[in-house]
Amino acid sequence: MSSSTSVVTLLASLVAFANPAPALTFDDAQRIALERAPLLGAKQAAVDAAASERISAGRLPDPRLLAGIDNYPIEGPNRFGVSGDFMTMRSLGWMQEVPNTGKRDARTQMANARIDRERALLAAERLAVRREVARAWLARYFAQARLELFESLEKENRLLIDTIAARVAGGRAMPADATAARQEAVQLADRRDELNRQLAAAQASLRRWVGDAADRSLTGEPPALAIDPAHLRDDIDRAAELAVFGPMADMAKAEAREIEAAKKGDWSWQLMYSKRGEAFGDMVSVQFTFELPLSPRQRQDPLAAAKRKEVERIEAEREDVLRRHREEIEMQLAEHDELTRKLERLQSTATPLAQERLALAMAAYESARGDLAAVLNARRELAEVRLRPIELQAQRHALRARLNYLLTEHAR
Repeated sequence: MSSSTSVVTLLASLVAFANPAPALTFDDAQRIALERAPLLGAKQAAVDAAASERISAGRLPDPRLLAGIDNYPIEGPNRFGVSGDFMTMRSLGWMQEVPNTGKRDARTQMANARIDRERALLAAERLAVRREVARAWLARYFAQARLELFESLEKENRLLIDTIAARVAGGRAMPADATAARQEAVQLADRRDELNRQLAAAQASLRRWVGDAADRSLTGEPPALAIDPAHLRDDIDRAAELAVFGPMADMAKAEAREIEAAKKGDWSWQLMYSKRGEAFGDMVSVQFTFELPLSPRQRQDPLAAAKRKEVERIEAEREDVLRRHREEIEMQLAEHDELTRKLERLQSTATPLAQERLALAMAAYESARGDLAAVLNARRELAEVRLRPIELQAQRHALRARLNYLLTEHAR
């Protein structure tokens, strides 16, 4: 590496050190995820495509240009000529097909319904992105909180090991106690590895949504993400997953109307200018063509009936999804209440009791009325009790994220 390259690298490192990347807030993660989610780009492209198709929906088909030679002679004295025979004509014409108004209106309605469907899918995908990045940010936040608390527990255990070593040296404890304390340190190391794995998994999930921004430190408290059970129950019809069924049913209805409109038939008109030889006069022809749907029972009626059944299928599927959402909401609300009650008991009862048990075990050990195993067990229990509230808070916030990003009002 050249000296100039080394200088540039050093300067870049100094600039990066002087201007560290800003911490990643919850709102920052949401914004970045919405900007870079590939599926959102795909859904937006589908909306744009449907809007583009809407421009041509309901319009008349492109006209046709007609050109040809009529009555071209292949025998007789004027054979293979275009001006000798009075019946030979060189023709140039214009033809326009005209689907009936019912068909064109149905195609316009179908195009509008397709736009609505794609917009509903886009809104649902935006909600899904916001929900998943929220869960990823919260998972990393609480994984870091568990690891930070665990570090303080490890410090306490190191102090205990030093205390026991001093007691062994002073003849106030057995050498086996020091071994037991070191074994406890090994178990704590295993627990730390587990917490590090959870943090790495949360980091990977967050990176999926925000890219390199996942390397930034987190800042800010988790959002409240309050839930309103009555609002969720009353407005479940506006769940994002349900929003797509209405446009899908409208598309099927529009297809049925287009098929029904085919019973009236289409028509077309044609204008033809025909030029004959110089000795003969030119001619103009006008022609109208009408479609005759003579067998609607065998053609249009079965197809229209199939589309009406399609509408019934869509409505039945919507009802099934609605019932499933209602079930999930009730189950998640019950789970949320359970987590809240457990958290309250941990903070008000379980933690003080675990602290009291450790204090009693330690006092008994110091007075030679108890053994070190009881102390270590009490310490292990207290450590889990102190970590448990963070785990419950993580579960409760993840649950709130699922419920908060359920209705379409959050899709924007």
